[in-house]
Amino acid sequence: MSGERWASNLSGVSDGCSLTFHPFGRWTSNVASPRAVACSPLRVAVGSSPRTRVADVTEGPDRLQRLYTPYRMSYVRGEESEADAGELTLAAGADPSCPFCRIAAGGAQSELVVHRGEACFVVLNLYPYNPGHLMVVPNRHVADYTDLSAAETAEVASLSQHALRTIRRVSQPHGFNLGLNLGGVAGGSLSQHLHQHVVPRWSGDANFMTVLGQTKTLPQLLEDTRDLLAAAWSDDA
Repeated sequence: MSGERWASNLSGVSDGCSLTFHPFGRWTSNVASPRAVACSPLRVAVGSSPRTRVADVTEGPDRLQRLYTPYRMSYVRGEESEADAGELTLAAGADPSCPFCRIAAGGAQSELVVHRGEACFVVLNLYPYNPGHLMVVPNRHVADYTDLSAAETAEVASLSQHALRTIRRVSQPHGFNLGLNLGGVAGGSLSQHLHQHVVPRWSGDANFMTVLGQTKTLPQLLEDTRDLLAAAWSDDA
């Protein structure tokens, strides 16, 4: 980016103002004392008019950057372990392409299971929002909360409570997000198999890396997190 010019949207600064970015985050300006506190720079091409309008550089569907993660589609479609699914003995009514049905049968990602109950299991999210993000999942392939049996409903509730206690003991979060996404429009990428999220939260966990860099940092391997939670889960049994 060295040498690129930026049009500055500074209140009270002349139209002739320009800022130049150099490596390691250093800025220089063609004015004596630019008021950079109010600056919201918009990148324009070298040689562009200093009177470039905001609309000239923001036209388009939106201003979001895209990070393409096609490897996730194989997970959503259930293509990751077709051979594995063929070797599994799935329960009646299970969907061979469903990751949760495969985990229930001991297939791919079952190494991330923290606890197995009578009708449900608790597993780490393969794509966590925060470290320690657990999901409480019924073994049965069912999409809607109202379709759960009384026993499944009770176990989802009891395992969710147990998950809260376990995560509190291991990592002392400041709060939690707890809930279900029923249907694709509600945010459920695997909405055909109900699962309850238990997401630990800390003050500042949505920091500049998340907001500006659109990047979530995870300080621990999933396998290590699973081992810690599984050990603490057993202690609370």
